[in-house]
Amino acid sequence: MWMSLGKMNTFVEILEVTSQKDDEGFTRKDEKYLYKVRSYLEERHGSLKWANMAAYTKANAIFQLRKIPGFEIMPGMILRCDRGDFKVISVELIKSRYIELATEKIEPV
Repeated sequence: MWMSLGKMNTFVEILEVTSQKDDEGFTRKDEKYLYKVRSYLEERHGSLKWANMAAYTKANAIFQLRKIPGFEIMPGMILRCDRGDFKVISVELIKSRYIELATEKIEPV
């Protein structure tokens, strides 16, 4: 099942989160906006693919998007879409054209 623009209907912002320590020793997290792209989102359900993944990952959503030339998505980056924020756990290059990101939903505190 590979992508056409019709399936890539979730708009995603890619963010990098960094921690900054001020003069008084308090830490704050800063978000740096990097890109906004279209992606395909598949949330965890009872398929064979998810059953196989359940044994070794805490991922609960997969994003598939086109590779961005000159930019590398790394584990720990944040994906923000209309369904919430997701932390990237793993990145896999598919057919040198697409990226599959296993992510974990970040629950608001």
